[in-house]
Amino acid sequence: MKLKKQVTVCGAAIFCVAVFSLYLMLDRVQHDPTRHQNGGNFPRSQISVLQNRIEQLEQLLEENHEIISHIKDSVLELTANAEGPPAMLPYYTVNGSWVVPPEPRPSFFSVSPQDCQFALGGRGQKPELQMLTVSEELPFDNVDGGVWRQGFDISYDPHDWDAEDLQVFVVPHSHNDPGWIKTFDKYYTEQTQHILNSMVSKLQEDPRRRFLWAEVSFFAKWWDNISAQKRAAVRRLVGNGQLEIATGGWVMPDEANSHYFALIDQLIEGHQWLERNLGTTPRSGWAVDPFGYSSTMPYLLRRANLTSMLIQRVHYAIKKHFAATHSLEFMWRQTWDSDSSTDIFCHMMPFYSYDVPHTCGPDPKICCQFDFKRLPGGRINCPWKVPPRAITEANVAERAALLLDQYRKKSRLFRSNVLLVPLGDDFRYDKPQEWDAQFFNYQRLFDFFNSRPNLHVQAQFGTLSDYFDALYKRTGVEPGARPPGFPVLSGDFFSYADREDHYWTGYYTSRPFYKSLDRVLEAHLRGAEVLYSLAAAHARHSGLAGRYPLSDFTLLTEARRTLGLFQHHDAITGTAKEAVVVDYGVRLLRSLVNLKQVIIHAAHYLVLGDKETYHFDPEAPFLQVDDTRLSHDALPERTVIQLDSSPRFVVLFNPLEQERFSMVSLLVNSPRVRVLSEEGQPLAVQISAHWSSATEVVPDVYQVSVPVRLPALGLAVLQLQLGLDGHRTLPSSVRVYLHGRQLSVRRHEAFPLRVIDSGSSDFALSNRYMQVWFSGLTGLLKSIRRVDEEQEQQVDMEFLVYGTRTSKDKSGAYLFLPDGEAKPYVPKEPPVLHVTEGPFFSEVVAYYEHVHQVVRLYNLPGVEGLSLDISSLVDIRDYVNKELALRIHTDIDSQGAAPTVSEEAPAPGQLLSHASHAPHTAHCPGPGCL
Repeated sequence: MKLKKQVTVCGAAIFCVAVFSLYLMLDRVQHDPTRHQNGGNFPRSQISVLQNRIEQLEQLLEENHEIISHIKDSVLELTANAEGPPAMLPYYTVNGSWVVPPEPRPSFFSVSPQDCQFALGGRGQKPELQMLTVSEELPFDNVDGGVWRQGFDISYDPHDWDAEDLQVFVVPHSHNDPGWIKTFDKYYTEQTQHILNSMVSKLQEDPRRRFLWAEVSFFAKWWDNISAQKRAAVRRLVGNGQLEIATGGWVMPDEANSHYFALIDQLIEGHQWLERNLGTTPRSGWAVDPFGYSSTMPYLLRRANLTSMLIQRVHYAIKKHFAATHSLEFMWRQTWDSDSSTDIFCHMMPFYSYDVPHTCGPDPKICCQFDFKRLPGGRINCPWKVPPRAITEANVAERAALLLDQYRKKSRLFRSNVLLVPLGDDFRYDKPQEWDAQFFNYQRLFDFFNSRPNLHVQAQFGTLSDYFDALYKRTGVEPGARPPGFPVLSGDFFSYADREDHYWTGYYTSRPFYKSLDRVLEAHLRGAEVLYSLAAAHARHSGLAGRYPLSDFTLLTEARRTLGLFQHHDAITGTAKEAVVVDYGVRLLRSLVNLKQVIIHAAHYLVLGDKETYHFDPEAPFLQVDDTRLSHDALPERTVIQLDSSPRFVVLFNPLEQERFSMVSLLVNSPRVRVLSEEGQPLAVQISAHWSSATEVVPDVYQVSVPVRLPALGLAVLQLQLGLDGHRTLPSSVRVYLHGRQLSVRRHEAFPLRVIDSGSSDFALSNRYMQVWFSGLTGLLKSIRRVDEEQEQQVDMEFLVYGTRTSKDKSGAYLFLPDGEAKPYVPKEPPVLHVTEGPFFSEVVAYYEHVHQVVRLYNLPGVEGLSLDISSLVDIRDYVNKELALRIHTDIDSQGAAPTVSEEAPAPGQLLSHASHAPHTAHCPGPGCL
């Protein structure tokens, strides 16, 4: 604004000076005394000088005319901008780079030092256990520990419990995976519904019995299919404490791949279902099967008012260390927490697995003898060749002594005399016979223990919260408070290994296509929920609820549950069987299609100025979506907007609660396109070719990219017209490096294209914030330099290939077991490179045989201009027993802290950057439909 005012004042001043100069010159000519003395005859020299001056004046007047025209245009633009934001008009500098003028409004907000005080200071106790330090100090050896192979021998004195009895809680449970070997529906039909039906009848037979359940997704499906009488019985069992729903999430989620939005969403969906149908709120967390644990989950559970939690799959060396130091129970605190407000009490199971042989004590051979589903004659037995025996009056003393020895040894690993003993496994208790075998035999053992005070043990069935309540009572603290002497821990438990060097890190990138689809569904769910809420609230308030499809709420609920289901630790991880993966994919796509319809309906209603004209017609949607997917395993196909004599309108939605300035890219059928804002103001756009391969341009398809400022949680409308605005429709330039390959590159007259047959010099892209260097041979990133810094940061990328072992144990969906160090990826042919440069973004695309990578740099103010957008599309179907990885070498010194740049990350397949925050677009198919 200041610049335009200065131009206006300066132009007016120049004009005044020019006019005044002309007046003085004419006046001097008229009053020159020599003119009268010579009878009016001018010397030729003076006439020549006068002619030159008149020509100069004419030129000056012409320049002043241009300045006045510019002033006029500026005034008109300022007037127009009173109705809307100014349009950025980039210009090309003499050194060959594009410059985007700064916006009149700030791109960043200042950060006050007080905003970060929560992470400073130390009012609370510093954690005794910091997992980064623990991991650095442990030898991670695998010394044989005897019967507890990954641990050590445990001894005790029988008089250790003379002053205080050992209190044992045996917790029957059944872990039900919502999809793994079988699909969710098949598991439910064949096993889960039978487990839950038997649970109701068997728990009612004896009030001393208890049962623990975790997966609300299965429970909700079963609930919809049972009678009112059975529902009432379930509510009674929950009310009297015989049945506990732990954690209360829709699933037991993975904690490595899931986004925190989806973790919260599935937790809310489960908790709301429990409150609405059972009138209960979970108190304790139960996570026996996720493949490692993030520090995010305890934070979310604590914020959901849970006070305690349990975990199991932790690296065996860490378990051994924690057992030896009596640190298996601790207060889990966030690393940034200074006042212990995020503390949650956590119990870590000490042994190999959560199955019965690994839960009663350190010796699985003995514990397996107390898994009464394995009684002789059953379908499963004990691998240690010693079967269980039914408990009778004749053998109860001997069997009780054997079991009590395991209980006592296990209790020596903990700081209290309260002991937790889970009793279950995957899909256990699916037949009434197992319920009877487990409950009858254990009750006989409990009766024996409890009737003999000299044993100093009290044993009973319990729930997880029963155990924690007893522990809090014994230690004299309120539920959730830190018991005296118990350690505080911060950090996470990644990566997980269950034995030897079997690190469960393969699932970080298994089936990456569906990991990407998960994020796409998540982003659409966020947008659909916000838009539906705004539209439905307005419709109800305006008395138009009868016209608006409020039934779309059912589609939202289904999508939330689909997203929640996919957070299961065998779903988003990619560790399920192929048929199960297909089932997940079909569910994800169905919900994605439904969410697009919800978005279309809400956006249609909200953009109308006159809501009375709204008419819902599912057969003739008012808007079209920006992309479509033909099947659950297909890449999205972007919609090409057909331009003709009538304008087309594009509706944009920002699902974030902050205003954002973003690049929006659309496909159109003509390079002659004008884009106008909602106020009718012409916008500057970048036009680019749309490539189908390294050398082929898609005919009659062009990408138009326009920077747009979107209001928080708001809609914006763009108008697209067929036509050319030479000042604002700015084409990209493209350089194609063939590296000696004999290829024919299709050209297009609308875009400057230069084909370079051979060349290996490094090159750079730059914007106002940074300069980014790339290798001329590989097209991959090499270094980054901030314009306000002299030092250049090395960020050297390379593709690598890992082989897998020839032994029985190989890399797969779960494990990453390479055959040695990674080797450089050597394609059969050098890559073809596309270097695109334009006013609003520039990018480098490297086309390799098995992967093509895009690195994009935005020439925009704000966060997008400060970041690099990197994506890779991978196709390694012919890579048998090999894994492709992208390694980044940096000279960034993290000084022992968590690295700021991943040193090695397997290349994802079509992982979309910023997918969780991308603005939604839809366009109006008919002329003048807005």
